[in-house]
Amino acid sequence: MELEQMMEPVNILGDDFAQAAAEAGLHARIEALTAGKVVVYIDDLDRYIEELPDGRRFEVCLQPETSRDSHIRVLRELPPVNG
Repeated sequence: MELEQMMEPVNILGDDFAQAAAEAGLHARIEALTAGKVVVYIDDLDRYIEELPDGRRFEVCLQPETSRDSHIRVLRELPPVNG
């Protein structure tokens, strides 16, 4: 292999990796909700979303300076996701 070929940029975090990571995240979310756990994630609009096992969802903000039990502040309730 020539040095020029070895110096070409390689994208190890390509589309296949991104797809696998997204699918793993979705699977983990569903598994956690099924187990009765609350899930917090960042949505496509860069909002923090808290989702409860009963399907309710809230836009939240994180307040790291407060105690762990109360570091999430609800900004508003969101409509349920269809499907």
